[in-house]
Amino acid sequence: MSKCYQDEYEAGYTPRLVMEEASRCLLCLDAPCSSSCPAGTDPAKFIRSVRFKNFKGAAETVRINNVLGAICARVCPTERYCQQGCSRSGIDKPIDIGRIQRYITDFEEATKMDILEVEKPNGKKVAVIGSGPAGLTSAAYLAQKGYAVTIYEKDAKAGGYLRNGIPEYRLPNAVVDKEINRIVKLGVDINLNTRVGEDVKLADLKKENDAVIVAIGASKGKSFEMFEHNRKVKIAVDFLKQVKARKGNVKLPKNVLVIGGGDVAMDVVTTLKLLGVENVSDVVYEEFKEFRASKKELQSAQEQGVSIIDGYAPVSCRGGTVKFKHRVIPADLKIKADLIILAIGQVTDPAGIDLEFERGEVKSKSYRVGESNVFYAGDIAHGEKTVVYAVRTGKEAAISVDKYLGGK
Repeated sequence: MSKCYQDEYEAGYTPRLVMEEASRCLLCLDAPCSSSCPAGTDPAKFIRSVRFKNFKGAAETVRINNVLGAICARVCPTERYCQQGCSRSGIDKPIDIGRIQRYITDFEEATKMDILEVEKPNGKKVAVIGSGPAGLTSAAYLAQKGYAVTIYEKDAKAGGYLRNGIPEYRLPNAVVDKEINRIVKLGVDINLNTRVGEDVKLADLKKENDAVIVAIGASKGKSFEMFEHNRKVKIAVDFLKQVKARKGNVKLPKNVLVIGGGDVAMDVVTTLKLLGVENVSDVVYEEFKEFRASKKELQSAQEQGVSIIDGYAPVSCRGGTVKFKHRVIPADLKIKADLIILAIGQVTDPAGIDLEFERGEVKSKSYRVGESNVFYAGDIAHGEKTVVYAVRTGKEAAISVDKYLGGK
């Protein structure tokens, strides 16, 4: 494996540096950073704890609110959430909340802290379909409440997009494994290689359990008709999954074109550069002023030398040659590449899941499907499609299940 791909791109804080960063906090009374976290974590509280060297208390604040705290510390687009609300922004720059949280969860792991507790079994069973961030969060929350929880995962390993999609340099699988092990220790069972609809029926899960949470993600990449049946074309999520499965040992050409401008596209282009591809071009439909990717991921791509061309939409493709037109100005673009990777979005693959969908989301106003005992979370729920938002929906769906089954 390429060492630059294997190593985390951003170094973690040392004890001295984390104290220096925490000391920049203005200790705001209203703590706007804490009201901006989709997962409900309290950055103001754990930053204060770090500032006074109470790392144990900081770890408890993170973990109790977010069972995937070590993962979110690495992949959450904090500039959209907690850091956007940071009062320090008006002075110089916001507190690097993500890296402080990473230091805290690394401390938690290094000191073998065991924070989460489980209530007495309540005799009720819940099935969770999917082991991505939403499914794992739902399972952990309900297990702590005393429910017997079983996750059904179609792949050979749990983690969903956390394991299969996010590159190793951003989220090492070792971190994913440790987070999942914490959840298993709560008593959660995970049935791998089990596809709902084939190996087990949703109707049977509804009968055998007091509630079912559907937390299938948007794991299928989109394409356009002009790219169909083209041997030079790959789908971004399939490419990233292949790279992670082979630990970076993939054969790549010297000239690669990527189409798309979201976080997945940034993961693809940065991965290509870290794996040694000489020429990586990224053509994006959005102009820079409306870019969808996080600023941190865009910056990483630019630091690696990726050529990013904004404002163009593909109009035709023949072999490795793609023609584009600019959305605003009268301009054409033609690029010839040895490999084309499409990162133009993902859709849900609901095979075997008999739910009513609308634009990839469950057609329902709450986390419950009608009057049934079926609930849902993650990418198929309304809201942003980020890991931290999946954590939020996972928690909220679990709370809905607990209320439905008589929890307090």
